[in-house]
This record gives sequence, structure tokens and C-alpha cells, in this order.
Amino acid sequence: MRDVRAGVDAIDMQLVRLIATRQGYMHAAARIKSKREDVYDAARIEDIIEKVLVQAKASGLSAEIAEPVWREMIKQCIAHEFKVWDGEL
Repeated sequence: MRDVRAGVDAIDMQLVRLIATRQGYMHAAARIKSKREDVYDAARIEDIIEKVLVQAKASGLSAEIAEPVWREMIKQCIAHEFKVWDGEL
């Protein structure tokens, strides 16, 4: 069990770094968008989810895990973008 936990911990640290990089792109996107309304883009969200689900299937990740995780991450990234756009960050 110790080895399993160590593996999970190592992956979690990699995920944190990757998500931090993603957040940086969201920060940049907020500064680039000319209108606040452009922050939320339903079509883009669905495009991301479709791509994630294809990759999840190819990688052996269940859609039941992938889809809600990405939807929540997108939701939080949009909230971050709004804060950047509104000058709160």
C-alpha cells in the first residue's frame, strides 16, 4: 500500500504542476479577450470535453471520471478568468 500511495502522491504533484500551467493560460486568455462576455464560451467548453473524452477513452480513463473532473476544472478556470478580467487578480 505504501508504494501505491507514493505513486498517487507523485502523480498528484505532476497534476498540480500541469493544472498550474493551464491556469497560466487562462490568466493570459482573460487579458487577451476584449469583452467580459467572451470569458464564457459554451461551444469551446463542449469542444474541450469532446477532446478530453476521446483522449480519456484512448488512455483507459473512464468517462465517468474524466467528464466531471474537466467540467469542474473548466468551471473554476472560468471563475478565475472573470476575476482576472475584473481586475481582482
